[in-house]
This record gives sequence, structure tokens and C-alpha cells, in this order.
Amino acid sequence: MQIATRRSQRKRRRRFLFKLFFRTAMISAIVGASGLLLVFLYTFFLGPPPLQVSQSTFIYDANDEVINETRQGHQRNWADIEDVSPYVLDAFVAVEDRKFYDHHGFDYMRIGAAVLKNVQTMSRSQGASTITQQYARNLFLNHDKTWDRKAREALYALRLEWHVSKEDILEGYVNTINFGHGAYGIERAAEQYFDVPAAELTLEQAALLAGLPRGPSYYSPYNHPERAKDRQELILGAMKDEGYISVEAYEQAINTPIEYAEATQEQDTVAPYFQDVVERELIERYDLDPGIVEAGGLNIYTTLDTTIQNAAETYVDLEMPDDEPLQTAVVSIDPETGDVKAMVGGTDYETSPYNRAYDARRAPGSTFKPFLYYAALSNGFTPATMLRSEPTSFPHPDGEERYEPGNYGEIYANDFITLAQALAYSDNIYAVKTHVLQEPESLIEAAETAGIQSPLAPNMSLALGASDVGIMEITNAYSPFANGGARVTPRLIERVEDASGNVLLETEPEREQVYDERYAYMMTSMMKQIFNPQMNDYTSVTGHSISHLLQRPAAGKSGSTPNDNWMIGYTPNLVTGVWVGFDDNTPLDHKRYGQIAKRIWVQSLEASLDGELKQDFQLPRGVENVDIDLETGLLGDEACGPSYTVAFMNKTAPDQSCTEYIEDDVLDAEEAKEEVRKEKDKLMDKLKRWFTSDELEME
Repeated sequence: MQIATRRSQRKRRRRFLFKLFFRTAMISAIVGASGLLLVFLYTFFLGPPPLQVSQSTFIYDANDEVINETRQGHQRNWADIEDVSPYVLDAFVAVEDRKFYDHHGFDYMRIGAAVLKNVQTMSRSQGASTITQQYARNLFLNHDKTWDRKAREALYALRLEWHVSKEDILEGYVNTINFGHGAYGIERAAEQYFDVPAAELTLEQAALLAGLPRGPSYYSPYNHPERAKDRQELILGAMKDEGYISVEAYEQAINTPIEYAEATQEQDTVAPYFQDVVERELIERYDLDPGIVEAGGLNIYTTLDTTIQNAAETYVDLEMPDDEPLQTAVVSIDPETGDVKAMVGGTDYETSPYNRAYDARRAPGSTFKPFLYYAALSNGFTPATMLRSEPTSFPHPDGEERYEPGNYGEIYANDFITLAQALAYSDNIYAVKTHVLQEPESLIEAAETAGIQSPLAPNMSLALGASDVGIMEITNAYSPFANGGARVTPRLIERVEDASGNVLLETEPEREQVYDERYAYMMTSMMKQIFNPQMNDYTSVTGHSISHLLQRPAAGKSGSTPNDNWMIGYTPNLVTGVWVGFDDNTPLDHKRYGQIAKRIWVQSLEASLDGELKQDFQLPRGVENVDIDLETGLLGDEACGPSYTVAFMNKTAPDQSCTEYIEDDVLDAEEAKEEVRKEKDKLMDKLKRWFTSDELEME
């Protein structure tokens, strides 16, 4: 009897819980439906939203002065939907919102999938915006990934769906998008990239343009043609899958080469190459949503110094020849912080927006030697270490071929010279011998420690700069020589704020001590000598042609390859690198063009620092400046003739005076021959570890 009673109680309890759950669910459904109804009614009675709203992104220099205002285009070159190629409309619907014509502003399946993904990752990174939502966002809001913004976006989208036709929404959408390079809206984009009206865009052109708004700089066909092509093929595939085009049309479109009109700049902006990199780094380096950059309404504070930028642009214009395809790149960096102060990526941004300062990779020639000689100092060399400069044939381990580098102009001392002289004259034989006398990894380690990230081939020709590097990369890698041994990371952006002043991104300088400050100063001391005419001997120092223009303490290194001309140099507060050459690696006429990089460098440096204190580099503890006789490499004395001053670690300078050499006249001939024989034997032992790549003859 008790058992039956307990069963009856459990049944009654289950019925009660079921009724409670059912009533709660019904009440929740009624409340939810009522809420949705109120939202729908609210948005309906609000009427159509205003469609004449625009936002601007402001870019500031290092002094918080506005250098550019990028307007997010509305009603600018507006194209009616009848005047837009149907391919464009189909492409955007296929890739951005395939249910556009069926939904009422929201794709609930995509929203559900995005919510699930965000719950799994505990973030709001996954979006599911329809074209209507994107249009609403572009018109009225920003791209903050907050629930408040998403709620307001939904309300705007509902108002659009209530009161604006699908055709008008699509028309507004394609007319308010940033397609990059100053082109806002489909009409301007068609003119910018293909020099045709929007109505005449072909299938392959329309698909390419439809891929740009996701990342106008990232997918730019001018800067990144491979990325643009991959994105175009993805969109063509989506159009085929959705039935907008046939398989035959798809195949024809992906196989049709696209010809672009020359890039044009909407307005004359300050440092356009620099600004392009700023946008790219926001997306690629700092992972800012491309939609945020596209939407505008940002305040971007950069490291640009307009005085230094104007100086670089001025002397590029003055020194580069007109009406020739010769190109150049200039980068200036604060060695203490890594802040990029100026960037010129080519002779004319409007005709060629390709950024050689940031994207190009070129053989650096003798500008790579400072890393070699820093490694040598670390391994026991001194500025007075002597090796013989003469034509030399270096055997390969297999014995079949020989590596035979040559000095520029085939000029040799045919005698022993010091390391300081070898650097000042850019002697290639001395450099390769120095490389061979060290462990093969020493040069690579020294370069990578300074900040070189490009692949470096471990062969003898690396000593002469045979491996390609970036212009900004190697310029920044000179910073440890200028600042006492610290590697710094290039920085273009200080912070980014939205229109309300909320900080979206803030950066700090990145600095790490990686070089011994004593050896770094010794390298600077030797690199100052390239501007010292008193060192002219069997040949001239490489900076003699511009030494009269230099009005402040500075150090540096020039370089050349058959296809490139370089000058990289620095003061205590600015490092500047200049490259000159042809994009297609056409051999360079060095008699005609060989001094351009040096002239741009020295004139822009002096103009940049005009009025600034003429600071010299600080001598660190444990280092002393010593006068070295030019003829003998021993301690200098007025009685011996010309000398030069370089830095040594304490107690490592020569202990003999050049006057003793005068008293002894010259070394015995047999002793001299023995010295040469010992040097060659030493080189042969070291060569066993080497294998080589292409031969290059460089400065």
C-alpha cells in the first residue's frame, strides 16, 4: 500500500514539473515574441534611416599634426544600380551574402554558426554580417566587436529592410565601399583599376573588385597581384557554385589575363608609401579587423617626421633622373626606438605604388660588411689586423672551380692593409679572407642578431652581400652600431583611437641589447673613416665624393652590386638607408648612376637634422681612440706622415710606433715572403669548410 502511494506521488510530481516547464516556456515564448514584435514595430515607425552619413580616418605624424584625412565615400561618383555591371552585383552577393534576396536583413543559419564558434572560442571574432548589416555599419556605425554595436547594427539593418528595397540596399552597398588606392564606390574603382565605367566591367574584372573591400591594401592588385588573383578565383568559384555563371564562363574568366590601368592617387598625400604600410601593419602585424580600417572613423597616430620625410622626397626628386625607369627607396629610423621617421618607396607613387622600401629584396653588396667585421672584432680581430690585398683565387672543396672575387675597378694594394683601411676602401679580398678565417656561422649570427631576418646563404660570397635583404630591414639592422649595441624593432604606429577616443591599439618601442657596446663603437669609429680623405692611399675612401657635404659626425657604408647602388649611414639619432636600381635587375651603369644613393643620403641627412645639435658618438668604458699610421698600421707619429684615428679595446692597439719602422727601413724581403706564405696556409686550412654560390663582383 505504501509502495502504491509513493508511485502516485512521483507521478503527480512529474506532471507538476511538466506543467511548470510548459507554462514557463509558453510565457517566455510570448514575452520573446512580444519583444520581437515591439522591436519590429519600433523600427517600422522610426521610418527609413538617414543615408547621408560619412566618417573620416585621420592620420597624424609624430607631432600629432594631421597628414591625411581619408573620407569614407558616400554619394561620391555614385552609380545607379542600372549603371553597374550585373557581374558586380552577382559577385558581391555570391561571396558576401548568398541569401541576400531571401532574408529580411539577417542570415539566421550563419548567425547560429557564428554564435556557436564564438562560444567555443570565448570571443566575438566570428561574424555573420549580411550585406544589409554591412551597409548599415558603413553608413552609421564602426566595426567594434561589442554587443552594443551589434545590437545597434541590427536595428539599423531592420530599418533598412523595412523601408528600403533590396535593389537600393545593394546599390548603396557597392557605392560606399573602400576599394583601396583612394577609390571609394564601384564607379571610381572601375575607373581606378580598369579605366572603364562600372557598367562595362567584365566578369573577371568584377570578381577581382569584389575581393578588394575585405582588405583593400592586403588584396591590392598593384602591391600583391598573387593575393588579388587568389581572391578573384575564390569569388568566381562562389559565383559558379551559386549558379550565377556557367562552368564555361568560370573557366574562361580564371584564364583571362587582367590588364590594369596605371595606379592613380586621389589626392596628393604626405608620405603615401608610409601610409600604405601603416594600413597593412594594422591588419597584418597588429591583427586589426580589416573592416575596422575600411569603415573609417579612426585616429591613427604614427611615427612619421614630416621634416625628415620632406627632405627625403626633395632629394629623391632632385637626384633621380627624369623619364627613366630607374627606381629608389629611402628609409630613416630613430636608432634609439626603432621609430620609422621617413619612407620613400619609389620615385612616383601615382605611377608605381609598389613599395620598394618595404617589399623589395635586393643584394646589399658591401653594406653587409659591417656585420662581417663586427663578428671579426668579436673573434679577436682589431682595427689594425693586417691581411694582404691582392688578386686571390679561393679554391672550392671539390677542387673543380675557384672563387675569384675582385675589388671595384680591379684596384689592389698588393700589400698588407689594416681592417680599418679595408672597410674604408671596401676591399673585397680582405673581406673574403676575414670571412674564411672565422667560423662560417659567425657572419650569419652577427647579421641575424642585429635584425636581419631574410635567409642568408652560408658561402664565401655572403661576405660581399650576395644574399638579398629588404631595404628597411638592413637599414634598421645598422641601429645597434648607432645606439651602443641594442636591436630595435621598426615601428610606424604609436596608437589607434576610434571616433569616440577609445584606444584600439597602443604600441611601445621594442629594444634589446644584443651587441657588445665596445665593439659597436669600434665599428662606428671605423665607419666614420669612409668620409676621411686623409685615409686616401692606393685608392680613395668610398665616401670621399660626399665628405665635403657632411657637416656633422656620421658613420656609414656604401655598397654596390652589378644591379644595385647603396648608401646606409647614421648619426647618434638617425639611421638612413638609400637604394638605387632597376626593378627588373637591369645592370646598373655605375659611372652614370653610382653616386646617386650617396648624394640622396648626405643631402637628406643634413636637411633632416638642420638646426639640430651636432652630436658625436659616446666613447664607452674600456675603449680608447688611437692614432694609426696609414703606411705601416703601427702607432702614428707626425714624423711618419698621414695617420687616422680609430677605437681599440684597451691594451689591444699596436705597441710599436711607426718611427721604429722608419729606423728599421723596411722588413727583410725573406721575412715578408714568409708572412705571405703563412697567411696563405692559414686560408687553405679554413677553406676546407666552405662551399660557394654565385660569384659577384661588388664594391
